[in-house]
Amino acid sequence: PTALLAAQEPMVLLAITEFVANSAAFVYFTAGALRRNISADTLPRRFPLQLKTKSMGQFSPKLQELYPDRPMELHLSARQQPLLSCHPDALHGALFGSAEAFVMLPNATRVPAFLLNIDANVTGKPTITGNRLGGTVSLTG
Repeated sequence: PTALLAAQEPMVLLAITEFVANSAAFVYFTAGALRRNISADTLPRRFPLQLKTKSMGQFSPKLQELYPDRPMELHLSARQQPLLSCHPDALHGALFGSAEAFVMLPNATRVPAFLLNIDANVTGKPTITGNRLGGTVSLTG
């Protein structure tokens, strides 16, 4: 338990514990809400990497050879519940995800291209400057 601040003037105090944050992460994960599908149409035209086999040819030349200049889809999802821990100086999180890429054929069939599992540890440090709330997020391993 955290001691509440003595209020000198009217204010709003918001406190969220690790238990609440991890419970919310569990609910979102269990409900399947931690999924996102990205298609070539959803990315801005000026985005540096387009979801087309031509762009992915740098990483997999065979992909461009088999499916020349075809649109792709990327399915992002959590493989397990994200975990959050609170420390006096920062918030630490462990993320466990996967990215599955598909080539879209003219008949709307999806051909699996690759599956990439992504595990990341992140650290977030909130900052308050004047009346602005900000912060930094970094990968820690």
